[in-house]
Amino acid sequence: MNSQQALDRLPQRQPTLRVVAMPSDANYAGDIFGGWLMGQVDVAGSIPALHRAKGRVSTVAVNSFVFKQPVFVGDVVSFYAEIIKVGNTSITVDVAVYSQRDPGKPVCVKVTEATLTYVAVDEDRKPRIVPPED
Repeated sequence: MNSQQALDRLPQRQPTLRVVAMPSDANYAGDIFGGWLMGQVDVAGSIPALHRAKGRVSTVAVNSFVFKQPVFVGDVVSFYAEIIKVGNTSITVDVAVYSQRDPGKPVCVKVTEATLTYVAVDEDRKPRIVPPED
């Protein structure tokens, strides 16, 4: 563990999504597959986007995705999603991901940062205008 890992703390708000990394999500060495983590980030990012869009959204871009540290089997993985931009039909979301591990000597590590863009879509899956905020 390096000194940065010891300094990481969970944000002081509720996570958008929290899951435990399981053996079925890992490779033979016990590291969680990047694809599993990417899927969870997409789920977490879509939650504030669909609430803001007041309906269905579709992922149109993964603008950035940085794996900072590995995720291990048994980690409690917390995803914090925040809308950073709203366009006519699109919503861009930042997602920060933290792993909490080793309950005997608790450690919190920021493992991933990502930015994704979603588009609001209608029942025919065609882009639609994002309605104004309430």
